[in-house]
Amino acid sequence: MLHDKWIQLHASHNEDPSLVTYQYEYLTMMYSGEQRTYHNLSHITQMILLWEEFVAHLQDPEVVLWAIFFHDLVYNPLMKNNEADSAEAAERYLQKIGYPENKITLVSEFIVATKTHINTLNNKDLDYFLDFDLQILGTALEAYKTYSRQIRQEYSIYPDLLYKPGRKKLLKHFLEAPAIYHTPVFRELYEAQARENIQTEINTL
Repeated sequence: MLHDKWIQLHASHNEDPSLVTYQYEYLTMMYSGEQRTYHNLSHITQMILLWEEFVAHLQDPEVVLWAIFFHDLVYNPLMKNNEADSAEAAERYLQKIGYPENKITLVSEFIVATKTHINTLNNKDLDYFLDFDLQILGTALEAYKTYSRQIRQEYSIYPDLLYKPGRKKLLKHFLEAPAIYHTPVFRELYEAQARENIQTEINTL
């Protein structure tokens, strides 16, 4: 599925097939790192499934799909510039294949927005992209618990003394927001469950 979507993204371009193959192999390698228990190919696959489900609502589905593929390319729990570095990697590749500059800028801005999950662009496609990324928060409690354990594993380098206050701060930030999700449909489907899940995790920290 991932490979099919990757090829689909290149259908209107005439770039070197070896470059397309190399970049796909690089992407899959990066997302398959041992430390990636959540931010891995399964996460990308789930976002693409959501993209397929809501593609009719998107003004530029291609931009969103590029952003999905690249948004967690660089993921190091010790660093604070993962989103910016992932965005730069997307820019470099899209420039190589001659993607329009205005769309490259959008892809980059979408990726950077996953740092705060705030839509400063007032872009409806970005609303959906950010909601795809956080859909896991509103899934059934057992799925959420698996996700929270996976996140803890990714941050296993940090002791509880450091991890728990930071995690609690992030979760409370979600609860204090007027809404976790940006789109009406995601609010209807996932908002209540997400708030319940987050509060449950906070109670365990």
